Amino acid sequence: MTAAIGIPPPDIEQSILDEAAEWLVLLQSGEATDDDRATLARWRERSPAHETAWQRAERVLETFDQVPSKLGRDTLSRLPSPGRRELLALLALAVPSAWLAWRHRQWQAWMADLRTATGEQKTVTLADGTRLVLNTVTAVDVIFTATERRLVLAAGEIFITTAVDPSPTPRPFIVQTDQGDVRALGTRFNVRSLDESTRVAVFEGKVEIHPAKAVQSAIVRAGEQMTFTTTDLQAPEPADASAALWERGMLLARDMRLGELVAELGRYHRGALRCDPAVAGLTVSGAFPMTDTEASLALMERTLPVRISRATSYWITVRAR
Repeated sequence: MTAAIGIPPPDIEQSILDEAAEWLVLLQSGEATDDDRATLARWRERSPAHETAWQRAERVLETFDQVPSKLGRDTLSRLPSPGRRELLALLALAVPSAWLAWRHRQWQAWMADLRTATGEQKTVTLADGTRLVLNTVTAVDVIFTATERRLVLAAGEIFITTAVDPSPTPRPFIVQTDQGDVRALGTRFNVRSLDESTRVAVFEGKVEIHPAKAVQSAIVRAGEQMTFTTTDLQAPEPADASAALWERGMLLARDMRLGELVAELGRYHRGALRCDPAVAGLTVSGAFPMTDTEASLALMERTLPVRISRATSYWITVRAR
């Protein structure tokens, strides 16, 4: 059978595969309770499609049985939403090549020099004095040589304040992602790895972006941000202020859709955090603590016409009041 990776077969809805992936992550996390397992049993009985989706999830679990149990649990529990979408490809298609590609990316994250778990942030001073802040579920390799200073961002998001290179011969400072290179030109900037692109926001100085498979490059200046793929550069736009505030643990929402806000907070929540489509279009403004999702959810419940529904301590949904 051949199919496009990431497109579910017609017999199972994407939402059901999504839920199966979340249940899979919960069970492998080692934190599932008896109530969670009973809820899963009821979920499987809802329809033949639910049961089929779970059977595919169990085949993925059999694959994870081939690695040390703690390693498998830690990997699944730390997956960001893009990684979980790749897991859906495994549930939907059971294609060996999909598994191999996903395993390679996760192996890069496991073996990274610097990494963070879900909800964790970390600040590091590099050998040259550069200040590096890692956001939730981030993995970075640090490769400093006699000719360059290079960071390889395997997953997640980093905020960088570059230092003057103490080397007698100044070395360029480069952040490498799957989509290309970002060269700092004396600056403070943010780099975030997205599904199939990279977004760079600059707050001081400027950077030069070189997509991996394109001849052209682009300069991004202070106050601007740009998204790029391996082949294309989008037009620059005003930098998102949130990209400068997350290192302080805050998410700034300015007329943001509630669905988008919940998705952002979900990056910091160890579990499934969802937004009911009935309220996803509400606009929200305010400052929300990123690393304390419970406080953010309580703030939503006090200020918006929503309620927080908890199927389990792991599975949380923002619904209409």
